[in-house]
Amino acid sequence: MPRRRETAHADVGVGPHGAVFLDRDGVITTQGTHVNRPDDLELVDGAGPAIARLNRAGIRVVVVTNQGGIALGHLTEETLGAIHDRMRRDLARDSARVDAIYYCPHHERATVTAYLAECSCRKPGTAMLERARDELGIDLRESVIVGDSTSDILAGIRAGCATILVRTGFGGEDGKCTVEPDAIIDNLPAAVDRILVDRPTTRARTAAAPGA
Repeated sequence: MPRRRETAHADVGVGPHGAVFLDRDGVITTQGTHVNRPDDLELVDGAGPAIARLNRAGIRVVVVTNQGGIALGHLTEETLGAIHDRMRRDLARDSARVDAIYYCPHHERATVTAYLAECSCRKPGTAMLERARDELGIDLRESVIVGDSTSDILAGIRAGCATILVRTGFGGEDGKCTVEPDAIIDNLPAAVDRILVDRPTTRARTAAAPGA
């Protein structure tokens, strides 16, 4: 059985100083193939318009993505930059944008030794979220993370965010962590519907208990 947090959020809205954190693969882009070059990238249906709705609502959108393929030699950081340039262009067709992209290139089984690390940025670690907090002035307690894997959800719980698991991509079937998200929703467009419905004018969240 999934383990319930001692402190769960009553809703998944975003406060005035918060942001929506999005995993990339399986949430914004399809999970069916490894994205190792720009031409591999394909947006999930409705992802562009969904992100554009967050933009119009004045909610910051931040991508936080594990990219262990760099450590495993499948692509370089330069190629990843080109992939993200492609993603930004594809989103722009729907007048959508992301405010920042953070990625973790590390892997504990790296074949490229420069990236061999058990780091704090690879989700379920929280360092990418904390870096966004520090660089962008985001209140994590007023934020929500949307992911397709249990490691996304655990990272959000540890950081004190509200959490949404989408049924696209892995749909929570990755088997990495035992967690209970605040909401399970079909896809990113439906998650944005819920975020905007739950959006408060002010918010003071209590962070989840450490180690939940």
